[in-house]
Amino acid sequence: MAFERPEIEIHDAGVRLAIGKLICIGRNYAAHAAEMKSPVPTKPMIFLKPDSSVVRDGGAVRLPASSSDVHHEVELVALIGKGGKDIQESVALTHIAGYAVGLDMTARDIQSAAKERGHPWSVSKGFDTFAPLGTFLSADAVADPQSLSIRLRVNGELRQEGATRDMIFPVAKLIAYCSTIMTLYPGDMIFTGTPEGVAAVAEGDTLTAEVEGLPALSVSIVR
Repeated sequence: MAFERPEIEIHDAGVRLAIGKLICIGRNYAAHAAEMKSPVPTKPMIFLKPDSSVVRDGGAVRLPASSSDVHHEVELVALIGKGGKDIQESVALTHIAGYAVGLDMTARDIQSAAKERGHPWSVSKGFDTFAPLGTFLSADAVADPQSLSIRLRVNGELRQEGATRDMIFPVAKLIAYCSTIMTLYPGDMIFTGTPEGVAAVAEGDTLTAEVEGLPALSVSIVR
């Protein structure tokens, strides 16, 4: 096994970048906040995943022995191509190099237990293979990141379906906000949140994630 920092490629541009920070946004769709019985946030909720959680199209999500309730969360992912600090929302989209569909896998039982104790819940999000990523296309291939359909199927059955126009905080605002907290570098990614319909996966499942206009992502579930 090679212990080297993984890279990603923007398929239609031939650009390769080392994977940086995986910045994830929680409860960015009101209907998902409701299904989680959580309040709608007044500012973006940020958490991080390690780069070791990335698995590519055709790979496998490995269920950890410490969890019996792992959930799928389909998301639009924005890849930073031009770094910055305190980026203005009006120019934020010019900092994006590409887009892909991704999955934020969550060990819901571990997360719930941590929340009950008032503890951080990074463990529930940070297992190896818990950030499946599809193929990136250049930002030019997406005319408007807020006008895309998004869906997830498990074994061919539709589980999640939504539209990026329903984001509470659009992509440009997320970039601007995140950059006030942490400097963004090329290779950083923002997982922009999931619509409603999250549910548990099981060993042997096949997950197919889609965002309109982007290559689909397919991963299997193994133990």
